[in-house]
Amino acid sequence: MQIIRDKAVLLNLRNPKRVTTVIPNSKELSMNEVVVKWGMFEALKLKSLNINVPSPISKRYKWAGQYKPYEHQKKTAEFLTMNKRAFCFNEQGTGKTASAIWAADYLMTQKQIRRVLVVCPLSIMDSAWRADLFSFAMHRSVDVAYGSRKKRADIINSGAEFVIINYDGVDIVKEDIINGGFDCIIVDEATHYKNAQTKRWKTLKKLIADDTWLWMMTGTPAAQSPLDAYGLAKLVNPLNVPRFFGSFRDMVMWKVTQFKWMPKENASQIVHEVLQPAIRFTKEECLDLPDMVYVKRKVEMTKQQVKYYEELRKKMVMQVEDESITAVNAAIVLNKLLQISSGAVYTDDSETLEFDISNRYNVLKEAIDESSQKVLVFVPFRHTIDLLVNRLTADQVTCGVIRGDVSASKRTELFDKFQTTPNPQVLIIQPQAAAHGVTLTAANTVVWWGPTSSLETYAQANARVHRSGQKHKCTVIQLYGSAAEQRIYKLLDSRIDVHTKIIDLYKELLD
Repeated sequence: MQIIRDKAVLLNLRNPKRVTTVIPNSKELSMNEVVVKWGMFEALKLKSLNINVPSPISKRYKWAGQYKPYEHQKKTAEFLTMNKRAFCFNEQGTGKTASAIWAADYLMTQKQIRRVLVVCPLSIMDSAWRADLFSFAMHRSVDVAYGSRKKRADIINSGAEFVIINYDGVDIVKEDIINGGFDCIIVDEATHYKNAQTKRWKTLKKLIADDTWLWMMTGTPAAQSPLDAYGLAKLVNPLNVPRFFGSFRDMVMWKVTQFKWMPKENASQIVHEVLQPAIRFTKEECLDLPDMVYVKRKVEMTKQQVKYYEELRKKMVMQVEDESITAVNAAIVLNKLLQISSGAVYTDDSETLEFDISNRYNVLKEAIDESSQKVLVFVPFRHTIDLLVNRLTADQVTCGVIRGDVSASKRTELFDKFQTTPNPQVLIIQPQAAAHGVTLTAANTVVWWGPTSSLETYAQANARVHRSGQKHKCTVIQLYGSAAEQRIYKLLDSRIDVHTKIIDLYKELLD
């Protein structure tokens, strides 16, 4: 096979007519040679004839957007365009969202697809997918289907080329989706569809027609059990697994007792085989990636949090009318807003008002489950730490805690244990308590439960994992639910100390 001037493919075939009879833009030459136009239609048609050629995206696509792709992103996009049903198992932080966007955009230019439905967690609808679509495909129309049933349906029926929706939202407007002309579905964090018995799985199955493109993406396939592969394979390539779950279970597990099953020795190999076609890049394989990747995750605040947050903002407005703003009173109010967003606020009576942290916790748990190594979680407020420890312990996640009241000797002991033993898996830290000096390279993922206001503390805390001895590329995940948190992260990422902009930030939050 030879690519000619990035426009045509020269093939040497025993039977040229099996190509020329089904591909109009082809011509038989002498000596069993066939020249075929190198387009997406032709490449896919050749693949259906078991003749593999590279995706034309590699040379004939301008890679739209603000940023140039890394080599592994190009290879991922090439793979996706050549596979109508496929898995992308690229590790968190490798930019698989951008790869999928480029692949879909190219297929649109080639008239292979018209509309894309992105199904993803609520936390990344705006912070990841909408933001990346704006960065990498700003020429495409994009909308987020969220809110009431009518609002979701109106957006589904609006004709936007990319529509983003959360998992549970799909069932609400499934009929509108079925009739909406979506010929490509991208499922992010696909492990949410590992169980073929759930309503969520069955709803998605109904959306997939014979000619639907389906790309399922997750950095952690079958992370908990080999059985997790069944539901995923059943959606992408059902011929790879038995018709019934029990038969698959018998393939990968053996029965120890009446209630206990253990993976067979060849379970990993079987899982690999059934989860095909697939592509995977780890961060370590992506030599072109930066050593530290920053990821934002939006968290929906509860109605109670929104109520208290807005009440405090109104109180701020009234205060501005009566008195001048100082850095001190601005910092006090801002701290209250951050407490509300984080999950627990200290009242004027020195009491603690707790909020439901489930939304933020679920996003954190996803990050922990996805990480290839241990995880550091920085939590600014002490009471929230207690709430978090209780939830993680209940989910059987081993965790240690470092905060201001932990003695120096105890800290040293816990740091050493974290670095040298399997447990704890997660270390929860009050930022100012461990921002300097200590090495925690057993972790390669840092999660900020909420932001700190100190640039020095922020930089030093992230440096606990990103330092000499770190063998893996690192990811920093920023959780935010309020405008105050979002703005502070923006300042920190711009290397601006929040304290120097405290009054400006205060005024911004009033608008």
